[in-house]
Amino acid sequence: MSCADNPKGVPLTKLCIPALLTLLSACGGSGSSGSDSAPTSSQASSGDTSSSSSMVSSSSAISSSIPSSSSHSSPSSTSSSIASGSSSSAVAISENVLFDDFNYTDSTQMPTNGWYVRTGGGGPGISGASWSAGYVSFLDDPDNNSNRLMRMRASTAGNGATTVQSQITHDGNYLRGTYAARMYFYNEPTSGTDGDQIVETFYTITPLEFSMDPDYGEIDFEYLANGGWGQSQPTMFLTTWETYQPDPWIADNTHTTLVADHTGWRTLVVQVDEDQVRYYIDGILCATHGGKYYPETAMSINFNIWFIEGGLINSSSERVYQQDVDWVYFVDQEVLSPQEVQAQVEQLQMDSVVFRNSAN
Repeated sequence: MSCADNPKGVPLTKLCIPALLTLLSACGGSGSSGSDSAPTSSQASSGDTSSSSSMVSSSSAISSSIPSSSSHSSPSSTSSSIASGSSSSAVAISENVLFDDFNYTDSTQMPTNGWYVRTGGGGPGISGASWSAGYVSFLDDPDNNSNRLMRMRASTAGNGATTVQSQITHDGNYLRGTYAARMYFYNEPTSGTDGDQIVETFYTITPLEFSMDPDYGEIDFEYLANGGWGQSQPTMFLTTWETYQPDPWIADNTHTTLVADHTGWRTLVVQVDEDQVRYYIDGILCATHGGKYYPETAMSINFNIWFIEGGLINSSSERVYQQDVDWVYFVDQEVLSPQEVQAQVEQLQMDSVVFRNSAN
């Protein structure tokens, strides 16, 4: 994510989904192919090149304007709609794979496997907010006592000084291939009053070396449980970036909006092919982006949860939001279907593999 946090009026791209039935069943329920507003987010100012996070802005165009629910439920590992594709025989695991089942006790163990757990300050999010490694924790899966989940939190009491967010980053030579994660999205805070514009994410990113850097790249899943960026309802933003300029704000990207409730377990897959980026949710194609927005340089893999600047409710009582992650997967130079990804992940889990990195 990068850049600024206020919506701008620009048309959105249409969804690359062949039928309304597909959209309703797979991409969120009561989906929408666009609106008249486009979101942005906030570039990190701490000097940490991995701290940029996904943002959304113009659709297949350059914008030079300065940017100015369902009830909560516990995670259930039975809600994914993807067919496993597994059989009685073992599934062959691709050669160049990053896989993490997040089977840790606490976040201090993550750097051993190449993860950076963010601390300090900087964007995106609320000005003056901090990032805490303590907001990344691990727990037993309530539906599978042999499985562990990663929980990421963000909390606020209405201003930057009281706002804490969380982020993890895996640096590597990640470009063409298939990226996937299984995440649980929440629509309401676990405590406190609901209504803050919260962003729950899985994304890849290349650091911006200078304004309008043509080698910048970013691929985003961003779920806004309480709306934001011109949306008043829960919305998933799928965004592919060419580049941006932080000041004055210029954003160059293409994005697709799914205005629908995405709470619960979702399996997210991105195929980065020779010239296209394809986004899947629970096995269904929800967006296809390409052209100049196709990434040219290696990216890091990231998860974070943060609040949109200007999107907090008027309350000084603390509220806490969270997202859960079951696993993350990447295969280099191979374009796999969501079903093939699921089959390999299940095989890795059956083989008791909790972490593998043969992709770098």
